[in-house]
Amino acid sequence: MSLSKNHIKLITSLQQKKYRQKHKLFVAEGVKVVEELLLSEFKIEKLFVTQDYKPNLSEEQLVVVSEIELKKISQLKSPNKVLGLFRIPETNSELNKGLIVALDDVNDPGNLGAIIRLCDWFGVSKLVCSKSTVDCFNQKVVQASMGSLTRIDIVYEDLIPFLEGAEFPSFIADMDGKNVYESNLPKDAILIMGNEANGISDKIRAVVDSKISIPRFGDTQQTESLNVATATAILLSEFKRNC
Repeated sequence: MSLSKNHIKLITSLQQKKYRQKHKLFVAEGVKVVEELLLSEFKIEKLFVTQDYKPNLSEEQLVVVSEIELKKISQLKSPNKVLGLFRIPETNSELNKGLIVALDDVNDPGNLGAIIRLCDWFGVSKLVCSKSTVDCFNQKVVQASMGSLTRIDIVYEDLIPFLEGAEFPSFIADMDGKNVYESNLPKDAILIMGNEANGISDKIRAVVDSKISIPRFGDTQQTESLNVATATAILLSEFKRNC
């Protein structure tokens, strides 16, 4: 099978969320990311590969392309041997005990991808995103997650009823919160991280239990804030250290 105009049209359309939802497909690129997905429970729809990449798939699932053709369908500056179309799985809304991360309107795909990797690293299996948070199947998120997308259960919810119905305490990251290094952090908790520019929304603040902060140690004390992914890494480390 060769690359067709319909293939190009479909792949291009999946840059937009509405078409990802319509077709229930998303794009992944590069050997590392694609192979992580192939080893997971995610279902492959079609794989576009160069001659020197030989995955163990049926001919019906493969489309062999030239490097020039791969560049036509790729969003990467340097396309890497393979582009895959994968089925978007059904989400699991069940909540288990343990630490849960919730995101309030995180917009940057790179930040979401990094947070997915952090959840994977620190053993957080559930990530709850507000409906205004960037789509986890956005291609830039998929690339930034580096395969961790396959191991984290990600759901999109209205955070207010989710937090109000939660059985364990919630914490927001806030500059005016209690020093995280002096806090007694529970094993079962929800850590809420906010928007890159505006932080946690007032509606979320109204229903949370506690505020925690990462203290500044610099002499000038002039740094306004940390990147949301960096802050998430520090806070997850403290929650896990306290378990």
